[in-house]
Amino acid sequence: MRLKSPIAQPPMLIATISLLVVFLATVVTCAQEPDPQYAFLEFVRREAAEMRRADKPPATLTDWERHRTALKQRLQEAWGEFPAEPCPLRPKTMGTLARDGYRVEKIVFQTLPDVWMTANAYVPDRQEKVPAVLCVHGHWRGAKQDPVVQARCIGLAKLGFFVLSVDAFGAGERGLTKALGEYHGEMVAATLFPAGLSLCGLQVYENMRAVDYLLTRPEVDGRRIGITGCSGGGNQTMYAGAWDERFLAVVPVCSVGNYQAYLGAACCMCEVVPEALRFTEEWGVLAMTAPRALRVISATRDAVQFSVEEARKSLALTRPVFELYGLESSLDHAVFEASHDYNREMRESMYGWMTRFLKDSGDGSPIAEPDLQTEEPEALRCFPGDTRPDDFMTIPRFAAVQARRLVAQWRPPSSLEAWQPRRDAALQGLARCLFGGEPPRPAPSTQVVVTSDGEGRTITFAPEPGLTLVARQRHHAAPTTRLAIVLDLDGAEKAEQSQLATTLEHRGWSVITLDLRATGKLAYPRDRIGRAIDHNTAEWSLWIGRPLLGQWVIDVRRLLDALVEHDGRLPEEVLLAGIGPAGLVAIGTAALEPRISRVATSDTLASYVTDAPYEGQRLGTIVPGILRDAGDVNHLAALIAPRRLVIGGGVAGDGRPLDVAALDAGYAFTRQVYDVKDAAGELRVLTASKAAAIVEGLE
Repeated sequence: MRLKSPIAQPPMLIATISLLVVFLATVVTCAQEPDPQYAFLEFVRREAAEMRRADKPPATLTDWERHRTALKQRLQEAWGEFPAEPCPLRPKTMGTLARDGYRVEKIVFQTLPDVWMTANAYVPDRQEKVPAVLCVHGHWRGAKQDPVVQARCIGLAKLGFFVLSVDAFGAGERGLTKALGEYHGEMVAATLFPAGLSLCGLQVYENMRAVDYLLTRPEVDGRRIGITGCSGGGNQTMYAGAWDERFLAVVPVCSVGNYQAYLGAACCMCEVVPEALRFTEEWGVLAMTAPRALRVISATRDAVQFSVEEARKSLALTRPVFELYGLESSLDHAVFEASHDYNREMRESMYGWMTRFLKDSGDGSPIAEPDLQTEEPEALRCFPGDTRPDDFMTIPRFAAVQARRLVAQWRPPSSLEAWQPRRDAALQGLARCLFGGEPPRPAPSTQVVVTSDGEGRTITFAPEPGLTLVARQRHHAAPTTRLAIVLDLDGAEKAEQSQLATTLEHRGWSVITLDLRATGKLAYPRDRIGRAIDHNTAEWSLWIGRPLLGQWVIDVRRLLDALVEHDGRLPEEVLLAGIGPAGLVAIGTAALEPRISRVATSDTLASYVTDAPYEGQRLGTIVPGILRDAGDVNHLAALIAPRRLVIGGGVAGDGRPLDVAALDAGYAFTRQVYDVKDAAGELRVLTASKAAAIVEGLE
């Protein structure tokens, strides 16, 4: 049942209430120490609220058009650049099903070079040209083949619309394997980030190519095209509808909410727009649809990020933009007493909206759904069974092609003069990737508190306002001349118990371990999704444009500040060692932090380039644009020269240990830089990660 959506409150009143809520939340936070496992979530929420504190609707159409242009540019940067020229579609029909009043064509077409989109075209039995609707599926296991998705396609076709239903990249028939039912998020989609791409952006581009295909069909009236989808498909609908002005009617279902509501929730990587909260809230994207027609459909029992309440927050700032165009009636919010779904009542609401704006008929009221019968999913496949080509382009394979193109632009320097400008550019690019530019300005004090006992000392400090970290230095005896900070993203206890920490102590190093933010005892309790141990905290960090790797670099640098603040200086030698994925924290920190005199890694990722999903890695270390702006792991390692660097073994993206030949080839660029720095002996690349060999290499 559709519920009456209340009249939105004036935007200024909503903004005032929001500020009051943020203020009261801050008072409560200050009065009560948060649970350490939830401290990071509260930190991210405060950062986001501050970023969007001044949001307000535009006062004039000129103001909006100026804002829209800037917003479109920022979205393009966040998604990654689209090709300057589209490749040929080269469509192929793989089969046809004749049905009562329509037929289903099983088709494939090329969206990017060697990237094929699988699709079903539902073609009504009409002689005249008809409007078209692009149907995008969301996270139903069957993708375009799923009965929930089929229902709206058949309903639209029987009502006289040409329908194109497509499989998103990595879903349906386009997964890693040939079977249906794969999930394209977490460490599958993450392979795109280092090359400066995102699954969200690629979906927008591919849906634009789907429109290109629709325009080749003689049955389609190319002036009348709409788009609809639910859940993740609703997100695709919102973004493609905002971006591509060829869509005249846009109907996202069970997907519209508020970006800040994602902070605390788990969502698919296809819904993430890196840095989005730095430049907009969701209302800005919705408003880009104006002056075209937008109906948002919400369910009363949906998850918080798609809830009616969060959608109303966004629409309260979207509505004034439609009013500036004098088209208030082109925006509608339909609320249904339902769970997360695209049920019959919702479909009938969508039919009415499409009929009004694509057929110039009716007032947008629901249209009854014709009787329909869905197909067995296998019957709709373009590549039934295991007939899909073995070399079919998957997300990781595509990501690897783009990544290798970027890496190929790096040439080993022939001289120090040739290296220096490239080094400066890489350092600037690294800072931009990790911090969004300059790192956050540190507070005047780390608020360091040091307590000692018979086994060492505990160092408590604040890396940023609202966060507290605790480091443990065992067997501390002043003055310490050699300090080793040992990192493990599984936590301080694991780092302290590691063979590397024990061996360093036996060789006279004073060892410090700590839980970096959102790790160890500070880890969010419901963080893991699939292969990604730190999925949710890493994802929230991307929304605010602060990858976890950059935040962990800040934690280490602020630990050094705390030691200086308390002890007056740092020891003569400061070693930073990272175990597993923490090796990337060690390399990234040392590249930007000259106070680190020695660096060691153990079984660390040797390259961001992979044609398979990341295994055994942290999503927080997979940084958007790092290959484009700063380089691969070996290039980052070269920024440490001429300081001592020991690489203790290494792994590929899929988690496989690398042999001596692969390690030598992987770090050849790093070795060349050390050579031109006249420091060849300071780089040690070991084939194994044995602690004794690593520590020996540090001496």
